Amino acid sequence: MGQQSDKHISVWSALDWWTIGIYLALLSLGWMSVCGASYTFGETDIFSLDTRSGMQIVWIGTSVCLGFVLLMMDDRMYDTFAYIIYALLLLLLFATIFNPHEIKGSRSWLVLGPLRLQPAEFAKFATALATAKLMSTQGFDIHRWRDFISSLLVILLPMMFIVLQKETGSALVYLAFFLVFYREGMTGSVLFVGIAAVVYFVIGIRYADVMLWDTPTSTGKFIVLSLIQLFTAGMVWIYCKNREAATRLLTICFGTTAVALLFSQYVIPFNVVWVLWISSIIMIGHLLWWALGTRIRSYYLILLFAIGSIGFFYSADYVLNKVMEPHQRVRINVLLGLEEDPSGAGYNVHQSVIAIGSGGLEGKGFLNGTQTKLKFVPEQDTDFIFCTVGEEEGFLGSAMVLLLFLALILRLIYLAERQRFRFGRVYGYSVLSIFLFHVFVNVGMVLGLTPVIGIPLPFFSYGGSSLWGFTFLLFIFLRIDARRHLVRE
Repeated sequence: MGQQSDKHISVWSALDWWTIGIYLALLSLGWMSVCGASYTFGETDIFSLDTRSGMQIVWIGTSVCLGFVLLMMDDRMYDTFAYIIYALLLLLLFATIFNPHEIKGSRSWLVLGPLRLQPAEFAKFATALATAKLMSTQGFDIHRWRDFISSLLVILLPMMFIVLQKETGSALVYLAFFLVFYREGMTGSVLFVGIAAVVYFVIGIRYADVMLWDTPTSTGKFIVLSLIQLFTAGMVWIYCKNREAATRLLTICFGTTAVALLFSQYVIPFNVVWVLWISSIIMIGHLLWWALGTRIRSYYLILLFAIGSIGFFYSADYVLNKVMEPHQRVRINVLLGLEEDPSGAGYNVHQSVIAIGSGGLEGKGFLNGTQTKLKFVPEQDTDFIFCTVGEEEGFLGSAMVLLLFLALILRLIYLAERQRFRFGRVYGYSVLSIFLFHVFVNVGMVLGLTPVIGIPLPFFSYGGSSLWGFTFLLFIFLRIDARRHLVRE
């Protein structure tokens, strides 16, 4: 009995109370924001369970109790049952696809009487546990294709089920796990490929119909194909250590393109993209020749990058117009400046920016926001909760909230790096990556800097599922960290 008591005392004394303090501060500020966003002039009881602010107190109270329970459990349970927890959540995600309740066009909610739960929020911590379990397996090496593909499958399976629930925004959160892979040794070229794909998509779609100078050449296609050639030559230089070959590729590609562009501008106008296509084919031919001649694996990978980049670019337009839902397509077009729709798809962002700007330096004060009280901003207590912070607390309050999130992220990095076992480190980086993605994208979409994909702001957005999900993520890690010095038998 005494030994068990000592064990509990050691756990509580080893807890990172700084992180718990940040958690409680964010919960408090989050409740104030929900209260401000849901309050209407004339209400007398903001603590009533008939109000959103009153119900949020219930969610906060249950979350704190849940955190306490998670801290009292044996930390070895999370490692031992990681795959079982993951499998159960996958089964729940799969079952949710067929549920008859559709809320705002999404089938991601399970309705149990008065209670509504979103399994996608809980699948995050389950996927983090499974990823940590897999990557901490004896002999795991992310540089081996078998191990890397296994890791990808762990995150792609829940993503696929969530997409089938018509909840694309929640599915995109799982891309945050690539930061974990990078920390555990994944080559930076994989992240580069992802960033390059985003650049291709944005530039190609944004400037597809803009003509280059006085020629019938699409500026978007011209820039993207030129970037593919530049990136490919750069990879030959960096990864194959072949400066001469890289220079030759750049000379052939950029030289012929420059001559063709001048000819099209001053002699006979024609589409220079055809010349870029020809030079790209020549570049691919050179890569194939060098790959077959030298048997160097890097040439094959660069060849795959070049072909894949061109294929991705020319399929982007099809995905945008044929695969994406109409509302998703309109949101992207509004974000890229291709459409002006202040009364439609751009309405949320437009009103949100007005609300934040009206707060000024110090804000209008608690419960004194006019834009939010008059309900100008849709989803202002969930996805767009940060606009309430900007209006009522102003620039100073918004900065304080962002600094608290920054402190949480930095603290999680510190905790992850001090783990003695790989399981704890991988899980810790999974947690901070998910938090970082949520904060960056949510605040970005409220300010009109990222697409509106409908994901909550941690500890601020109204609702029990997201609050419980984030509590699971954080407190499991705090429990693992509390026993980092324990020597296992």
